[in-house]
Amino acid sequence: MAEYAVAMRNITKQFPRVLANDDVTFLVRPGEIHALVGENGAGKSTLMNILYGLLRPTSGTIAIYDKPVDFQGPGDAIANGIGMVHQHFMLIPPLTVAENVILGQEPSHRGIVDVTHANKMVRDLSEQYGLKVDPTVKVETLTVGIEQRVEIIKVLYRKAEILILDEPTAVLTPQEVDELFEILRSLQRQGKTIIIITHKLQEVMAVSDMVTVMRRGKYVGNVATKDTSKEELANMMVGRQVLLQVERGQAKPGKEVFRAEGLHAVNNKRLPVLHDVSLSVRAGEILGLAGVEGNGQSELVEVLAGLRKAEKGRVYLDEQEITNLSPRVIKEHGMGHIPEDRHRRGLILDYSVAKNLILGLHHRIPFVKKVLGIEVMNFPQIHQTADKLVEEFDIRPPDRENLAGNLSGGNQQKVVVAREFNHNPRLLLAAQPTRGVDVGSIEFIHRRLIQARDEGKAVLLISADLEEILSLSDRIAVIYEGKIVGILSPKEATEERLGLMMTGGGQ
Repeated sequence: MAEYAVAMRNITKQFPRVLANDDVTFLVRPGEIHALVGENGAGKSTLMNILYGLLRPTSGTIAIYDKPVDFQGPGDAIANGIGMVHQHFMLIPPLTVAENVILGQEPSHRGIVDVTHANKMVRDLSEQYGLKVDPTVKVETLTVGIEQRVEIIKVLYRKAEILILDEPTAVLTPQEVDELFEILRSLQRQGKTIIIITHKLQEVMAVSDMVTVMRRGKYVGNVATKDTSKEELANMMVGRQVLLQVERGQAKPGKEVFRAEGLHAVNNKRLPVLHDVSLSVRAGEILGLAGVEGNGQSELVEVLAGLRKAEKGRVYLDEQEITNLSPRVIKEHGMGHIPEDRHRRGLILDYSVAKNLILGLHHRIPFVKKVLGIEVMNFPQIHQTADKLVEEFDIRPPDRENLAGNLSGGNQQKVVVAREFNHNPRLLLAAQPTRGVDVGSIEFIHRRLIQARDEGKAVLLISADLEEILSLSDRIAVIYEGKIVGILSPKEATEERLGLMMTGGGQ
């Protein structure tokens, strides 16, 4: 047997302005579940994209099962038994499971695609690896957890012996995570080698055999999971001690700041997506909203922020009705909004950090001033505010003139968070505030949310991360198929109970 299934030695990848991988060595033994962890911008995805043939290294060597390889593209990686399941699934919704799996490698009989044979092959793979997927159903009818199984079957169909999974649990419920881990263990028992890229250290500890840590493009260390801890891994990733659960005192809720009554809304296809949603948040309180993605929470946030019309119902902020007002007017009433998609809703990537930090108030004093009766940008004030926020929120690199698009995901999120906090809102709408953010930035953002609560702000936290919901919330509401199916105190809530409610399993 080969000593290593994957041996990447002295890998360097130099982009025009960024050294993404700096002399990295990454070794994976056959049959391991091997976790690759690190902060945003640590170089994990670049390294795995090199392994999958999407990128070529500037220097260094790769061997697969002790055989030197030089991949010119993903086709070469696939031919050498490597498959990759990307964080954002690459499935075609109107096609069936089997049609998605065989796409590009269709079995045929006399020049015609043999659908019956394709269905049988996919069903056999599904049963062999415990994946439990019907090959004849359309992908558009599947849950996210089942879609992920289809992606795994796709790489197994192409005879992958080494599977790379990028953030595989990002959108799964706790029950789906448990099912995925059992699938990974089943694959391991049948001889597969698995590499998972993740930032969820609890899951690293639960499923992996070995862990490789990267920091700022460099290899930091390689440890057996049984010989380490979440705390040690976090310290290796960040280079300092990290609090994995932010300390917080007892909430002291005051008067009601925000109230939604009987909200109904439709999605972009004009289909009903919110059904009689009612919520309230008090000053000095974090209300967490838990739910599997796609159950109406995105549309709810858009309705509250003025980005989508409510068909019925009312929204109040400090007893003033703000239903269906424009986003600018709602912001001026005292609502801050950390959007779930920082690229589409939170930033203008071609603008500087300084300009992004004043968006939303860019038209108001002190960021504009009158010169000869004409309103112009007050750049000294803009720069002063930007420099203060860059330092206070530890935005890296600390350059206000840097374009937002040049920052790592974690630092882009810090720009959004800094701006919304600086607006001093009475209600902070925080949607997926730590999505795609590394452990150090998560700690920082959690601290700021607790600080906002303790300063008397009302916080509505919408997150698909149950660990985040449980560690920050003073009350927890659960949304399922566009309805609020229950509101629990933290004492009543467990991951298992919330996971059941999130999938319609009762209260």
